[in-house]
Amino acid sequence: MRDLIVQWLTAVTAQFWQSSLSMDQFVTALQETFQMVFFAMIFGGIWGFIQGITMVLTRPKGILPNRVIYHGLNPLINALRSLPFIILLIAVIPLTKFLVGSSIGTWAAIVPLTIYIGPYMGRLIETSLLEVNEGIIESAQAMGATPAQIVFRFILPEARSSLILNLTTATISLIGATAMAGVVGAGGIGDLAVSYGYQRFDSSVVILTVVVLLILVQLVQMLGEWLAKLR
Repeated sequence: MRDLIVQWLTAVTAQFWQSSLSMDQFVTALQETFQMVFFAMIFGGIWGFIQGITMVLTRPKGILPNRVIYHGLNPLINALRSLPFIILLIAVIPLTKFLVGSSIGTWAAIVPLTIYIGPYMGRLIETSLLEVNEGIIESAQAMGATPAQIVFRFILPEARSSLILNLTTATISLIGATAMAGVVGAGGIGDLAVSYGYQRFDSSVVILTVVVLLILVQLVQMLGEWLAKLR
């Protein structure tokens, strides 16, 4: 089995060097993928944490119950999460042009990626925070802690491992979305698969992009599981 895997990787590598794709193009595409994931995770993470914490605080049995905010934000998150990314990518083109001046390119893709991952992360963060034992919150309230202190000194530290694992899941989902964004000229690994693999009938490039994405996902998953176990 091991020899078969080695032979397959050797064949793929040989085909890659014979393809129309250069190493510089591959490295550039990889950098574009990292850029999209990094900035979309930062902006989407900020948005997601605000959503998740707000949902937990304002829910009917929350620390600061507020029916207007909760029942207004909840369907908005559900609506954005229900949109397929490719449709969202097209729907926000006017907003993308307004913010970055173009609807094509790596920076343009970060806008729909942020809108896509923000609500998704918000729901995951809400789920992690709701897993915290209610006794911890009641103890914090009994000690006179403010809502902000309850969130940042009690709930978030207790939900740390679950948050890391859920954020890992969100990152993997985002990597898949960046590959899809490449279909419309956003750059990155997905763009290589379409422009140099599919359109030029070069199967070696398609295989290479699949292998690279699999490796990226596996590395992210391993890193998330390692961080979740740290104390």
